[in-house]
Amino acid sequence: MICRYWRGWTTPQNADAYQSVLTEQVIPMIESRRIPGFRRIDMMRRELGDEVEFATIMWFESIDAIKAFVGEDYEVAHVPEVARKVLKRWDERSAHYELFGQREQS
Repeated sequence: MICRYWRGWTTPQNADAYQSVLTEQVIPMIESRRIPGFRRIDMMRRELGDEVEFATIMWFESIDAIKAFVGEDYEVAHVPEVARKVLKRWDERSAHYELFGQREQS
């Protein structure tokens, strides 16, 4: 399993707008593609005073599944124009990590 980690930042005034764009437009657009090997996406938000950081972790079965999502240059960030309009800045490249273990806690 491979996770694709990406971050973007907004102003506090645009944070709710970006969250709505992400959950109501960007994610449904990705899900509608029914990409083989795409398993889930985790979305996080963190208040930092003069800006708000958002992070996503997308889970894929393989690098090939990620390439089916964004192409051969699989590290390039996927930031649709609708999201760019409310983001202040963002990672131009996504980081990828291979999951080597999980430990559930009771």
